[in-house]
Amino acid sequence: MKRVCVIGAGPSGITALKNLIDQGLDAVCYEVNTQVGGNWVYSEHIGHSSVFETTHIISSKTLSQYEDFTFDDFEKGMPDYPSHDQLRRYFQGYAAHFKLYPYIQFQTLVKSCELDETKTWVVKTEKNGIETTECFTHLVVCNGHHWLPRMPQYPGEFTGKLMHSHEFKKAEPFRDQRILVIGGGNSACDVAVETSRVSKKTSLSWRRGYRIVPKFLFGKPSDIVASRLAFLPTKLKFFLSELSVKIFSGSNKNYGLQEPQHAITGTHPTVNEELLYKIRHGKIFPKVDIDHFEGKHVHFKDGTVEEFDTIIACTGYILAHPFFRNDFLNYSEGDVPLYLKMLHEKYENLFFVGMFQPLGCIWPGAELQSKIAARAIKGLWQRPQNIAELCQSEVTHPHFKQIKTPRHTITVDFHLFVKQLKKHLPVNYVSKMPVS
Repeated sequence: MKRVCVIGAGPSGITALKNLIDQGLDAVCYEVNTQVGGNWVYSEHIGHSSVFETTHIISSKTLSQYEDFTFDDFEKGMPDYPSHDQLRRYFQGYAAHFKLYPYIQFQTLVKSCELDETKTWVVKTEKNGIETTECFTHLVVCNGHHWLPRMPQYPGEFTGKLMHSHEFKKAEPFRDQRILVIGGGNSACDVAVETSRVSKKTSLSWRRGYRIVPKFLFGKPSDIVASRLAFLPTKLKFFLSELSVKIFSGSNKNYGLQEPQHAITGTHPTVNEELLYKIRHGKIFPKVDIDHFEGKHVHFKDGTVEEFDTIIACTGYILAHPFFRNDFLNYSEGDVPLYLKMLHEKYENLFFVGMFQPLGCIWPGAELQSKIAARAIKGLWQRPQNIAELCQSEVTHPHFKQIKTPRHTITVDFHLFVKQLKKHLPVNYVSKMPVS
């Protein structure tokens, strides 16, 4: 008999669980927290990896929903960019609608997963200090990749408070402080905007130039505008996208920011409606990369020096699976050779769902991965015979040629990835999501 273990009840975990149950499979989901929703369950507890108080999604609702349970299926009138609490309710509504709660064991930490000599997964968990061991034929990993902070390293010592954005929950604790935010991604720009509302001064340090994409272009969500170009050749599509951003915002130099030296697909675009406004209103002060620390003073590479009370490093996360031995699987550094970002060339009863970073939203792709995984476990879908070659191709032929940083090892083109996944589903599979 097939028995499946799902790790995590976040947005990827619940759709994995739902699709396994749809296939009539025996499945159990372990979740370390007390609620469905993963990072979207806001908590001021630092130990819980969550969004912060004012977070809204950065991809529009149309391209950020499950096909099996859209935002309109849940609640009419959702805004283009729902808040974290609306998203939490949406995920919990999904779990309730598909009656997933009886299959989820909350407050349960997965401590280890190992294959025995019969290729059975031996899974050890802990709940309320009590350890339990269960055996499963298949393992579906949905533990997310935004929970283990990656801290930057600079010479010298900073004697103020140095923290990661993982610890940032709301702006009020930073009132009247001198704040330095490190990074140019979505979290960094959001944190800079929020702290600038209450701080004495907020500065933003960039190592390189980034493109700041507005949430709306021509009165429409910017990702909807971009999706209408999906039928075009890749180079032309992104040339037009980049041109639209330049027309809307102008040159970064107008804001005292570095110009990006890479194509628009070279990094994840930063979607922020307020950063440029705050800079031009004297609320956020751009800085270049850091050279070194000296007490509370930060020396920048342009020779300037400033004093800060707190530094918030928005420098990404480490891709980690602490329940695996490092000599078994370790994707924390380097490439991730998984076919369809989910299948290992050797372990046929192991699946990763949601472990990719699209230029868009993860959840629609995670839902499609879940359908493939469930069909594979059921015996309705076969792994390709050249799986090793396909896994290696994920590394050698990525959708984009991005700058070499750890966060870009799992990047995909949203629309292309969705199309690739749908090719592995039945011909009578009908999509309710408008993807060109």
